[in-house]
Amino acid sequence: MGSRCEITGKNVMWGNKVSHSNRKTSIRFTPNIQKVTVQSDALKQDLSLKVAVSTLRSIDHNGGIDNFLLKKANKDLTQKALRIKRRVKKALEKKN
Repeated sequence: MGSRCEITGKNVMWGNKVSHSNRKTSIRFTPNIQKVTVQSDALKQDLSLKVAVSTLRSIDHNGGIDNFLLKKANKDLTQKALRIKRRVKKALEKKN
């Protein structure tokens, strides 16, 4: 459970390493999980999360954690990310 992205839920995958002689060896593919602190503009606070680097690139591409969560469908997010998304929506509604 340690190598799981707290935003997208990206998890360990299993597969086979196939040699030249076509011999299969079981292998574990782990996502590149990093502990990062991202700043939420709507909440005006820093969020400390364990995130896959691919998710971090997507967050940067979308212009921050707030925009990333608002654009992402609920079914693609974990429970922790959904709680953050609800807090962001509430903060933005209060602001407007």
